[in-house]
Amino acid sequence: MADQEKVPLVGIIMGSKSDLPTMEGCTKELEELGVPYELVIASAHRNPDKVHEWAGTAHERGLKVIIAAAGKAAHLGGVVAAFTPLPVIGVPMKTSDLGGLDSLLSMVQMPSGVPVACVAINGAKNAAIYATQILGATMPEYRDVIAKMKQEMAEA
Repeated sequence: MADQEKVPLVGIIMGSKSDLPTMEGCTKELEELGVPYELVIASAHRNPDKVHEWAGTAHERGLKVIIAAAGKAAHLGGVVAAFTPLPVIGVPMKTSDLGGLDSLLSMVQMPSGVPVACVAINGAKNAAIYATQILGATMPEYRDVIAKMKQEMAEA
């Protein structure tokens, strides 16, 4: 999982264990980019107190960016955003009912003042890359990692 030698910079929260296989794309990408992270499973609906505590203390623990993955009503990203000053990136999960459109719309239709950036349905890898780009705005080592990745993509 996370690089235990470093303080996590990215927090990953998902609403259900069933999201883990999809979110492996996120954790693997963060590991490849050298970004330490922490991961928690907590539902905005089933574990609201746990979500509140985790999100409300995220910046105190040293996190800089949060990635929230959820399906169906997908309120997790918005609930997390309500409790933290940190940027939140939503990953809408594909669902059996509406193919993930329900998740996507729940994330992108946030009210003014409580933004959640959003990647594509099941866009776990892009969430990791975007989180690293956010880190790179103030941490040159992550900006360099992204620049190198983009150069390698251009040369492929």
